[in-house]
Amino acid sequence: MLVLQSYTDNVRFRGKDKEILTFVSQQLASAVEHGIYRSSLEGKFLDVNPALIAMLGYSSPEDVLGLDPKRDVFLDPGEQARLMQEFRRGARLDNIEVRWKRKDGNPITVRLSGRAVSSPEETDGVLEIIAEDVTERRVLEDQFRQAQKMEAVGRLAGGVAHDFNNLLMVISGYTEVLLEHITRDTPLYPKIAAIQQAADRATTLTRQLLAFSRKQLLELKVVDVNAIVRDMERLLRPLIGENIELSTRLATDLGRTRADAGQIEQVIMNLVVNAKDAMPSGGKITIQTANVSLTDDLRREYSYIQPGPYVMLSITDTGHGMDKETQSRIFEPFFTTKEKGKGTGLGLSTVYGIIKQSGGYVFAQSELQRGTTFRIYLPRVAETTEPLGSAPASQSATGGSETVLLVEDEESVRQLVRETLEAKGYKVLEADHGEAALRIASSHQGPIDMLITDVVMPGMSGRELSKQLCASHPQTRVLFLSGYTEDAIVHQGVLEPGTTFLQKPFTLQMLSRKVREVLRSQRK
Repeated sequence: MLVLQSYTDNVRFRGKDKEILTFVSQQLASAVEHGIYRSSLEGKFLDVNPALIAMLGYSSPEDVLGLDPKRDVFLDPGEQARLMQEFRRGARLDNIEVRWKRKDGNPITVRLSGRAVSSPEETDGVLEIIAEDVTERRVLEDQFRQAQKMEAVGRLAGGVAHDFNNLLMVISGYTEVLLEHITRDTPLYPKIAAIQQAADRATTLTRQLLAFSRKQLLELKVVDVNAIVRDMERLLRPLIGENIELSTRLATDLGRTRADAGQIEQVIMNLVVNAKDAMPSGGKITIQTANVSLTDDLRREYSYIQPGPYVMLSITDTGHGMDKETQSRIFEPFFTTKEKGKGTGLGLSTVYGIIKQSGGYVFAQSELQRGTTFRIYLPRVAETTEPLGSAPASQSATGGSETVLLVEDEESVRQLVRETLEAKGYKVLEADHGEAALRIASSHQGPIDMLITDVVMPGMSGRELSKQLCASHPQTRVLFLSGYTEDAIVHQGVLEPGTTFLQKPFTLQMLSRKVREVLRSQRK
């Protein structure tokens, strides 16, 4: 319509020709998908096409023509006044974004392009404007920017956790050695124990960072979320205190999902603790489960959702709630609204990471002074529940006399592991990278009973090293060590059935037990 109007401004038509051209212009305006309208210089609608009517949520031209745009269309009346002022100055406006509201009150973002025109029939001048609804595009862009930000912070968090795990490995390991060699009545014992406690807290933080960055190791099994909630309930009641009521509403026919039961417990614990902190004067926490189907309708708001059947877990509180700005940042690591010393800001980011890594989604809905609901959606599966397996019985970390080839590029970690193994009676050959390990293996006279190798090293990876070594030493058992993140390990091909793995930082007792366990199991 704008093109035709521009043409008619410069060419004089008479009679039937003018009528034909006007008719064609109207037909084109009716056919396009963008809104097109003509208005007075005061903003009053003079003519609208069907796309604009639909955009605003009305059913007829008369409905829209009767609107006062300043009051009924523009969210900010001042924005409309500024726009009209620009047009009166004769400016042509291109791709100006404004906020409108539909008939139902929902806001939309609209991009306007147009200009003021005049004709012999309309001496006062009119505006001819194309309006494009870009609401969905802006939502997608915001989601993409948020995903990019979370991914970037996740990569940073994963890298920091990797480096910290190597440092903590040394701190915790040698602290463990010191505690084994002194008695409790020694004056230095409580000081060394304090170092150990600080290292343990730091280890927890690195695991939370790995959880947020979706790069921790998960033991995925088919689980019953109802059973997990019931098991957690007896632990949660004393945690939340007597002034908070805990209620559960669990679906009797709840489907199964594939997840790490221990991590789902961590998610529930974090969300319940958050809910408790939001209700210092008491209130109510409700845990609910249900079978749901996420449909394409939800994708209009969250484009990344995969439609299908899900298990829903929700945790609702009656606390003080959150404003929109806080809600937009709650899953960022180290973001907290709690007082200094009352929280690390990693609780909700841990929830986010665990659920995303499990293939699910987590959403928060909150109103100030009304409370908050966190809804978690985990993909539903048809398989039956797998046994979770009990923790292995505690056994003494006995030693042995086997020959172990230790490959670790971090010298301090390598020294700690070597000393631990030698103290248990093992003969240790050591190398700082894969090529050196293969040279040592080829020149060694006698069997190599076990290869202990870091997963990610400069040059040859631990996976490639194990393949080459086992080709010439088929009886060699393999134990992988890593403080690295799960996706790096998966990319290196480590997590296969039958693969044994120990994640840093681990205690020296854990190392000794794992080495013995691998050597014994392989001999069966």
